[in-house]
Amino acid sequence: MTNGLISHVIQVLPNGDLNTLYFGSAIHDRMDFSDLQELDVRDTMQVDADHPGISLEQIRREYPQAGSSDLRPCALSVRNAAGSQAVKLAYETYRIVHGKVSLDGLPSTFANIATDNVEESGQADCETLEIDLVDASFGLKVTLSETMFRGLPVVARSVRIRNLSHLPQTVEAAYSASLDLPDADWDMITLTGAWARETHVERAPLRTGLQGVSSIRGHSSQHASPYIALARPNADEMQGESVAATLVYSGNFDASVFVDSYARTRLRIGINPETFSWRLAPGGTFRTPEAIIACSRTGLNGLSQTLHALYRRNLIRSPWNTRRSPIVVNTWEAVHMDMDEASLTAMARSAKDLGMEMLVVDDGWFGHRDRADSSLGDWFADRRKFPNGLKSLADAVHDMGMGFGLWFEPEMISEDSDLFHRHPDWVLGDPRLPLRSLGVQRCQYVLDMTRPEVVDYLLQAMGNAIGRIGVDYVKWDMNRSLSEAYSRALPPDRQGEVFHRHALGYYQLLHGLAARFPNLFIESCASGGARVDAGTLATAPQAWISDDTDALERVKIQYGTSMLYPVGACSNHVSAIPNEETGRRLSLKMCGDVALFGAFGYELDPTVLDEDERKRIRRQIAWAKWLGPLMRTGTFWRLRSPFDRRPGFDAADAAWMMVADDGRMAVVGWYRALTGVNAPVPWLRLAGLQDDVRYAVTEIDTTVADADDTAMAGRGFTPWRPRYGDELMRAGLPLTDRTTATWGRSPLPGDGFSRIFILTAIPTANTSL
Repeated sequence: MTNGLISHVIQVLPNGDLNTLYFGSAIHDRMDFSDLQELDVRDTMQVDADHPGISLEQIRREYPQAGSSDLRPCALSVRNAAGSQAVKLAYETYRIVHGKVSLDGLPSTFANIATDNVEESGQADCETLEIDLVDASFGLKVTLSETMFRGLPVVARSVRIRNLSHLPQTVEAAYSASLDLPDADWDMITLTGAWARETHVERAPLRTGLQGVSSIRGHSSQHASPYIALARPNADEMQGESVAATLVYSGNFDASVFVDSYARTRLRIGINPETFSWRLAPGGTFRTPEAIIACSRTGLNGLSQTLHALYRRNLIRSPWNTRRSPIVVNTWEAVHMDMDEASLTAMARSAKDLGMEMLVVDDGWFGHRDRADSSLGDWFADRRKFPNGLKSLADAVHDMGMGFGLWFEPEMISEDSDLFHRHPDWVLGDPRLPLRSLGVQRCQYVLDMTRPEVVDYLLQAMGNAIGRIGVDYVKWDMNRSLSEAYSRALPPDRQGEVFHRHALGYYQLLHGLAARFPNLFIESCASGGARVDAGTLATAPQAWISDDTDALERVKIQYGTSMLYPVGACSNHVSAIPNEETGRRLSLKMCGDVALFGAFGYELDPTVLDEDERKRIRRQIAWAKWLGPLMRTGTFWRLRSPFDRRPGFDAADAAWMMVADDGRMAVVGWYRALTGVNAPVPWLRLAGLQDDVRYAVTEIDTTVADADDTAMAGRGFTPWRPRYGDELMRAGLPLTDRTTATWGRSPLPGDGFSRIFILTAIPTANTSL
């Protein structure tokens, strides 16, 4: 199977097992690939007496099952009513589906119907291979689905498991994808961290044994993203072979790599089996979440650009996949929970004057919410703060020509709430344990989203508030992990299903609101980046990636997040100075220059700004609006990592750029945390440009220069000499204190410094420069 950019070659062995002969960047098709087969049987166990030349420990397998003679970590484990796990699946049949089917109750990529090519008009941009494997004696059927997408070196995989027997079976592990590779000459790359320092890039050579990242928190978590990449040791951002796997899922996951004693590599990704089991009734089925596997021969940027393109075209719902996000002002850092109609109306009026487009009322508007210990679940306005209700505020904001947004944390409940007094049984937790002995975080408990009545209540309560008030934008938060995950609504033999059913309930609520309010814009949040994943992105097209708005920390967070997600889907805010999380004082320019690469907004009180700050923010917003469409649809390139310190420099600097699809316009950001003394000249090589095109290079100050919607020539610009694309990519820009008229011969400003460059192609007829 191939689409010209990626190839997957599978062979059916004599015992019916599927042997992966090749997976990776596209290779030429031919009739026979048997020379790629590995049947070098050593001292390992052979599959059975009838096939002495086959050892399941030696071959690269498509979907390995535990309980067989493959004694490596496997992808599937099922126990039947007799207690046996000895599943031996064999090939039965295959079929090709034009397009792809949706996954019941689960988010997934979708087929996009081509309209820009007359010959392909009305045709889906993908094809799906489905392979049926059967163990008739065990009573099990497994269907492997793999979708290839036109023009992208990426596949989407999922698995459907069906009980063919007349007795119940238990699925104990069901990974969405397994990939066997012939060697272990790879580095493993993961995105790890914690609250306020999410998605830090870690890279280390593979070693023998099991390694990887996972979550059992009930969400994808700040501690590890559902992502794992393998890169050749010589691969970097711009060159080299790499492969990445991620999951379209928001619950517990495992992304792991196993290297055996013969230096062969097995990559798996799927639901974490540590907290999972699923009872399959006779005739019952279970569907795994969708896994995405991409490959690249052009470095880590190539991997990221493939995922960005796939998500924009085949995952994020229209029109938000290409439309610029509204520039919001969020009330949290401005007022926290101390709010009322008058103060928020004044904030909106001041924000409108600056060019902001949306007022988002954060935590504190509902129930009797003055602190974090009350009212979650009571999704009606606090009449002490809003005597006229929130519709009065929303109407006033709408009359100004702004949108109105509202914060919810739907999956949680406070003990001090009307909802808890009516339904204490809706709390997720073991009923033998007193409520106060359950794990608690931020003074709140988790609603049992496995119960349909809970989801129905939330859909009605949130829907009533959104519809009655006139809400345009929802900030959807989740501020605690799941623990003691027991549902009173499920029998004892189904308690292993709680975590997954909770995720399904979350999707049901999310999809239900999106269906009821198709124009509603949803921004996901979970104590910052605790649930930034493709499963949520399918319905909520924008993610608040961290509560840390400090620009220097954000450079790292945004750099790591871009490994996986389109920057236009990542919400970045300029916040009040000094920063609330770090206490650091950075310039408004630095904060804005970092936030510019994403969905731009503010986290401050505009009514307390002085006139100089207001002037600067107006200009900053004008630039964000002008560049916003490019941030949604352009190609993103990471140029320099904040995690890599270079010889001669006191600290790592960072750089990235966004390039228009036609390569004729680009914006570059460069950031320095610490200034050095007598440091080498930092040369910045660009990427993604056209070799033979000359570019006008202009350095801008986003808090001084006015953006012009009709032309890039304007006030406050510092022009450079025109440069050809090949020079900019191979020689680069010398970032010294003498390169522009902006700084002349004076030393560059100190710590926390940024520079923004705009590149525009010069028309061929213009030969005067």
